[in-house]
Amino acid sequence: MRYFLLPLLFLSVAANSQTRADSLQLIKNTVKLYDLEYTDAEADSMVGNINNYFQLYKNMHKTLPANDIPFPFGFNPAPAGVKVSNKKERISWDIPLLTTLPANRNELAFYSIPQLAALILKKRISSVDLTKFFIERLKKWGDTLECVITLTEDLALQQAKQADDELKQGIYRGILHGIPYGLKDLFAVKGYKTTWGSTPYKDQVVDMDSYVYLQLKKAGAVLCAKLSLGALAYNNKWFGGETKNPWNLKQGSSGSSAGSAAATVAGLLPFAIGTETLGSIVSPSTRCGATGLRPTFGTVSRHGAMVLCWSLDKAGPICRSAEDAAIVYAFIHGTDGNDPSAIYHTFNYTGKVDWTKLRVAYAENFFRRLDSTAPERKVLDVYRSLGANIKAINFPDSAMYPVNLISIILNAESAAAFDELTRTNRDDLIERQDRDFWPNSFRAARTIPAVEYINANRYRYQLCEKMYAFMKDYDVLIVPSFAGRQLSMTNLTGNPVVVMPIGFNQNGSPLSITLIGKLYDEATILAAAKAYQDKTDFNKKHPPLFTN
Repeated sequence: MRYFLLPLLFLSVAANSQTRADSLQLIKNTVKLYDLEYTDAEADSMVGNINNYFQLYKNMHKTLPANDIPFPFGFNPAPAGVKVSNKKERISWDIPLLTTLPANRNELAFYSIPQLAALILKKRISSVDLTKFFIERLKKWGDTLECVITLTEDLALQQAKQADDELKQGIYRGILHGIPYGLKDLFAVKGYKTTWGSTPYKDQVVDMDSYVYLQLKKAGAVLCAKLSLGALAYNNKWFGGETKNPWNLKQGSSGSSAGSAAATVAGLLPFAIGTETLGSIVSPSTRCGATGLRPTFGTVSRHGAMVLCWSLDKAGPICRSAEDAAIVYAFIHGTDGNDPSAIYHTFNYTGKVDWTKLRVAYAENFFRRLDSTAPERKVLDVYRSLGANIKAINFPDSAMYPVNLISIILNAESAAAFDELTRTNRDDLIERQDRDFWPNSFRAARTIPAVEYINANRYRYQLCEKMYAFMKDYDVLIVPSFAGRQLSMTNLTGNPVVVMPIGFNQNGSPLSITLIGKLYDEATILAAAKAYQDKTDFNKKHPPLFTN
């Protein structure tokens, strides 16, 4: 056993004055690590309490909590009094019914969801044939990218056949009917392994269907693969290798939604589902050149998904366009009542923008640090050409977020989520054992006092209030994806973001920009992202190796 406070055991057997003095000094030295100073008398008063707590811990540890036991307190990012609309409105998707099959079959790999939907709806291709096409691409390129953990071929063909049979009967479930996709392998699907990307769980089968999977199944989508993630949702290294960037196979795809981004950009699947706790949609989408939506916290139930951090985990689509992301989100947002933090909210997406009314701003203090020719600056020019009146503002990240609260919250919750892994010493099996990876983080998090964790969340509430007030004046806030502290801040406050490609660096790797939105207003930032992508072609460029 490797726990920081274990030496306090000997306090209960302090038999002489010297041992007692040593015990008191140990307490005083320990609390100094928590920025506290206790007198001898105060330390002496604590001895009995500490031993009582220790016995309580031992009794709790007679059974170890599984990852799926809920934390019964749901985090709500909206300040008190905020009303969330839940009036469901019909979305009319623009399906280009004249779409035809390409002369070069490989081009089908990069068709948008509406284009594929048109082919299926008009019976120019069956879902079975389309599914076989993508499964063959997964088989051909999956090992190259190291992005596939489990190929769900039998299930996919079964679901595709059902989609075709229903269409023959006049049943059409909507724009995702018969469309193949992939899931990050932390979502449970009955009958298949859910590995969480890490050796201790590589043979794990979770006997349930996750909410996200069930929503997509109900929409008629076809699950073709469970895709790689960095071990326990960190970076891109998993038990089967290191997922690659489709633009540069010598480089990892970043993480943790590594396989979801790589497979989508390489045209191995039309879209995939990822998750984010702190950058796990934004980072691989940037590295691979995908368009990712990290929705408002709590707008997609995480039931049946691996827990890393109850108050920070979010699920969202990784696609090749903002329109595709909007389509997927329309089907997965909501709740099944099994996630204490999840709610249903209105998603009124039209894909249209009235630039005379839309309030757009950019973080001038972040852009000021960029070179005058930086691609991020050209994004502003594109929006101005569309008619946007963009306001230069100072994003007050240092003022609103002076302390790195996310480190305390994420590490404390993740250590609790994987308490069993640490206590059984199976953390020794995890792919990385360096100081910067989970085993050490989980152990070190044992020293985070509950008092500090609770107070960090109280300061987080203040941050949520400040961010909510700040965003009242803006519908879209444009920021360089990794500038300042905004990534940590918006993950804490739960604000939605869209990340999308805007060009390439000198090494030929994609670059991105991030659009931050108001709480529960994914529709506006997705529409703004679509307008940019309709005007440019960066999201329509594909890694050359995978176009053949």
